[in-house]
Amino acid sequence: MKKTGDEYFDSDEFRELLAEYETAVSTGQPVFMDADELAEIADYYQMTEHPEEAESAIQLALSLSPGAIAPLTYRIHEALYNGDTQRAWQLLDQIVEKNEPDYIYDRGEILIVEGRIQEADDYFREEFKKVPAEEYQDFVVDVANIYSDYGQSDKAMEWMNRARYEDTPEFKEIMARTLFGLGKYKDSEKLFNELIDTDPFQKRYWNALASAQFMNEDYSNAIQSSEYAIAIDPKDPEGLIAKANGLYRLNNYEEAREYYHRYLEQVPNDEFAILHEGTCLINVGLTDEAITLLQHGEEVARQNAGNDMDELSRYLPDIYQELAFAYSERNETDKALQYLDETDKMDCDHVQIMVIKGHVYLAAGRLDEAEDMFRNAVVNSDNATQTLLRVIVSLYDNKYLEATYNMLLRFFQIAEESNNEGYAYMALCCHDLKRYDEYLTYLKKACEVNPTECRMVLNHLFPAELQPEKYYDYVKEKLRED
Repeated sequence: MKKTGDEYFDSDEFRELLAEYETAVSTGQPVFMDADELAEIADYYQMTEHPEEAESAIQLALSLSPGAIAPLTYRIHEALYNGDTQRAWQLLDQIVEKNEPDYIYDRGEILIVEGRIQEADDYFREEFKKVPAEEYQDFVVDVANIYSDYGQSDKAMEWMNRARYEDTPEFKEIMARTLFGLGKYKDSEKLFNELIDTDPFQKRYWNALASAQFMNEDYSNAIQSSEYAIAIDPKDPEGLIAKANGLYRLNNYEEAREYYHRYLEQVPNDEFAILHEGTCLINVGLTDEAITLLQHGEEVARQNAGNDMDELSRYLPDIYQELAFAYSERNETDKALQYLDETDKMDCDHVQIMVIKGHVYLAAGRLDEAEDMFRNAVVNSDNATQTLLRVIVSLYDNKYLEATYNMLLRFFQIAEESNNEGYAYMALCCHDLKRYDEYLTYLKKACEVNPTECRMVLNHLFPAELQPEKYYDYVKEKLRED
């Protein structure tokens, strides 16, 4: 029996129930279980990616108890996952036990999925008035959990504030997820650390901690947390993708590529992971492999979207951009431009596409066409200075160092006083031009005003574990030692 990380599903009680069910099924004997137990078994099979077994269990539950709330709730969640709220309402009407909390939760969930958030909240509030005092706590925490599951963190916190504090893993986990959804990553991290102290072998906690650290740009610790999840379950997709993303942010493309690949062995049709593994391959010079993978990503994106053009546009523009970079690396300029032209009718950042086209022209030495494309990008941009900075980065990437230096000087003159971007790029440019006094000046400024850009641009010059705020101090210390 596969470990799930769910306390009940991993318990001896459920193991005995599942063993009894599987024995009955395998020997052709009658299954003497109620609808709730069969729905639990279906949930377990669904969680462990055995959809056919889950379907058999839920069909049996509904055949034995057609109006039972547990199997119908399973079907409602299935319909909501597929975006079929009409089917969800039909299933809700079939529930006999309309006074049960699960009926209230199901109805509220359907309203939330339909985007009727305030209507759902009004409904929950009205039903809350009918709840016996001894059930207040369970009701408010359950509602908060529903809101948290659907990314409605403000509402989740409103309901959590109605609850009394409980020093239990369940309460802390809901609060931690809610804080994460509100962008309070440090507070979320603190609670997940407390949960890990009580159960260090719960991979769900380690992955959640990794996510909080990642969002707080603490990539090294995020990687370390994901490694604990992977140690508990070497095939855990969430742990693998978390480590891959952390490595990617640290520009460790070689190792990131390995973990994206391992993740894709578990979740083969994830366009995000295909895109990022392809980007890693480009960055480590494996252009042909990148093209093959990204073209596969294009096929997957089209298969996943079906006839939904809005969904089709989700990752395809980025896949096409990376294919353009790859073909540009192979000096196949027209092929690169052809892929970029594919984005014309897609919902994406068309100014960014213009900048990339300029980059492709620049890499091919077609300077006049590059200049025209860059100019069009700046003119059509809602944020001309930021687009200008993208153009300057393209100049640097194509090794026009003096032009980059002069353009950055101009950029700093026209940018607003509050601007904090570009200083890390100028530090890097001065480093490459061996203008070390200016390198130190701009490095200090970059560390002070924009550590995030500092890490992204200058990470390869410093130890991976060093925080970007410390880059300048690190260089000064090295100079003193020399």
